[in-house]
Amino acid sequence: MPGKRIQLDEETWRDLDLLGRDQMKDFQELADEAFRDLLKKYGRPADLKDALRRSAGVSATIHQLKPDKAGKPRRK
Repeated sequence: MPGKRIQLDEETWRDLDLLGRDQMKDFQELADEAFRDLLKKYGRPADLKDALRRSAGVSATIHQLKPDKAGKPRRK
């Protein structure tokens, strides 16, 4: 996984640290959330599922699969 170092001013770091403590999240979780929101803001897919859905186009239909019934044996 790629990694990058960033520099934050002291006030921003304190605010992020406090936010993380309030929400019980570490810095990585806060950063992941922020970057997902940034990608969404500019209309970029944030993950493979979103990219595939967009590539299928507007006319693609999403089919909901029915869950297996617990008592019914599966055919082989």
